[in-house]
Amino acid sequence: MLAHRGVEIFVEPRTTVTGTTMLLVAHDGEFTRRQVANPAAAAAFARAHTLPIYEAAVVGYPQRMRDYSRRQSVLRKRAAADADGDR
Repeated sequence: MLAHRGVEIFVEPRTTVTGTTMLLVAHDGEFTRRQVANPAAAAAFARAHTLPIYEAAVVGYPQRMRDYSRRQSVLRKRAAADADGDR
């Protein structure tokens, strides 16, 4: 993911179900989620890689991430339809 351009980090707070996580989001909306020990660890990672960091609970998630998920869903459905010969 770090090879992608325009990567930003969104720190997600610990919940009763999951620990603290950081969401790395590329310029095109592709994303990956990784568990971290605490928000300070995410901040240290961001500093080490000179990436901007945000608190997801404060700023929310970028629209490009939702758009990417929607595009991937459409592509998966098309691929399944092609495999079934529905097109």
